[in-house]
Formats: sequence, structure tokens, C-alpha cells
Amino acid sequence: MKTNHLLMAAFCCAILTACNSKEKKETTSEYKSVDTEMTIEDPVKRGEHLVNAIGCHDCHTPKKFTENGMELDFDRLLSGHPSDELLPEYDENTAKSYILFNMGLTAATGPWGTSFAGNLTPDDTGIGSWTEDQFLRAIRKGLFKGLEGSRPLLPPMPWLSYKNLPDEDLKAIFAYLKSINPVENVVPANIPPKMT
Repeated sequence: MKTNHLLMAAFCCAILTACNSKEKKETTSEYKSVDTEMTIEDPVKRGEHLVNAIGCHDCHTPKKFTENGMELDFDRLLSGHPSDELLPEYDENTAKSYILFNMGLTAATGPWGTSFAGNLTPDDTGIGSWTEDQFLRAIRKGLFKGLEGSRPLLPPMPWLSYKNLPDEDLKAIFAYLKSINPVENVVPANIPPKMT
């Protein structure tokens, strides 16, 4: 008796899944066509969408605390770790096993030392003088400033995931970054780990 009920339940689930699959395919193809049109028609808008979707603001935009909690500081949009923000002391033993972030999430300390989110605005202190090829190289190869022979990009920058984006998406991101307001902000150099 239990077997019959289980078989009937499995059959009903299969029918419901089959009925809904056509609806899901239509939704997916509609979404893809919107993405393609957005990419072809306006790469800057596509880049803005991608920057918002893949979390660039999480580290590269300073935060401010308001009555609503932590919010993005739109006056310093994508300008990286503020040059005038000093980091507090931390427990070095803890940093060997954990990643420590500052309150604005623009600096991270771990076994690699301390890294600071870069200035992605088109100011000379950011990516103002970068070429598109340099940007692609930075993301594809994980190279600081996209320069051959430079140090690798440091954690928590997820370039190993972002390098899988198609060229059109990376070029759109670069086009968007070049279109935003330039913010003068010299981000501190990374701090290597202390040798014990």
C-alpha cells in the first residue's frame, strides 16, 4: 500500500515538472535575449549591471553608517580603500587562520598580509590611464594594474572567477568604470605578512 502511494506521488511530481518546464524555458530565453540586447546596444549600461550584480561595490566602494545601517558612499563610488583611513591593531595569530575585514570592507588581512581594494574610477589615482587591454589582462591573468611582471592580485579579489566572464562582459565593465565620476584617492600599498 505504501509503495502505491509513493509511486503515485512520484508520478504526480513528474507530471508537474513536465508541465512547468516549458514555462521555465520561455522565461530563460526571454532573459537571455534581454541580456544580449543590453550588451550590444549599450555596453556602459551592461557594465553597470554587471558591476552591481557581481559585487564590485562590496569591496571597492567605501561605506558610511546611517540611521538605516551601512550604506554605499555614493560620493566615493568604486574609489577603493580611503587613503586617510588607518587600520586598527589586530591579533596576528588570529589573522593566520581567518580573514579580517575593516568596517567598510575595503581592506582585508589574512595569511597574505593586508590588501586594499583598488580605486576603479577613471581618475589618475585609479584606472584613469589604463587601457582596455590592461584591464582585461588584470582580470584574465590576475596581475596588479594589468602589467606583465607585476605582483599577483591579492585576496579577496575573486579574479579566478571573474576571468571566466566573456570578453564582451569585461569590456562592458571597463566601459562603465571609465564613465563614472573620477575620485582622487591614492589607495595604500599592500602590506606583506609579518615574518615570525
